[in-house]
Formats: sequence, C-alpha cells, structure tokens
Amino acid sequence: MKAYWVANYTEIKDTERLKKYAIKAKEAVEKYSGRLLARSANNITLQGREMVRVALAEFPDIETAKKCYNSEEYVEARKHLENNATRDHIIFEGM
Repeated sequence: MKAYWVANYTEIKDTERLKKYAIKAKEAVEKYSGRLLARSANNITLQGREMVRVALAEFPDIETAKKCYNSEEYVEARKHLENNATRDHIIFEGM
C-alpha cells in the first residue's frame, strides 16, 4: 500500500535555507523511490492552524517512507530547517 508524507509549515524564517532543504530533500525522496506530488505556499486553511507552505510526497510503502525520513541524506537536508522552520510532518498509508 502506498504511503505519503505531508509537511505542513506554520513558519519559515529564511526562504533561501528552505530552498537548500528542498533540493537535498528531493534527492533523498527520489533515492528512496518517492516522488514529490505537490508543494505550495498558495493554500487556504479551512480549519486549524494557518499554514505558510504545504508539501506532499508519495512512496511505494510506509517502510520505505520511514527509511527515507531516517536516511543520512534526509537528515542532512533537515539541517537546513533547524532554527528556520516550524512544521508538522507525518507519514500515512493511503489507498
């Protein structure tokens, strides 16, 4: 069963650092057979906290998604988010 990452950002301080994260993160996602389906700062919050950016990626299964998240490559990418972005990041299985 496919799995998905959803990252909901509530704050981004430095967009240049976010761009560096995005490049490294995309490389990690692709290495683990994932693909970025969508990302945008143009979103409408209907309920809950206001989001300044949202990203969605698809993986073959939940184990591969978890391996990617914990991979050396993605850990390196996340360093660009430290003290820079506040987000919720989840992995879920989908039909």
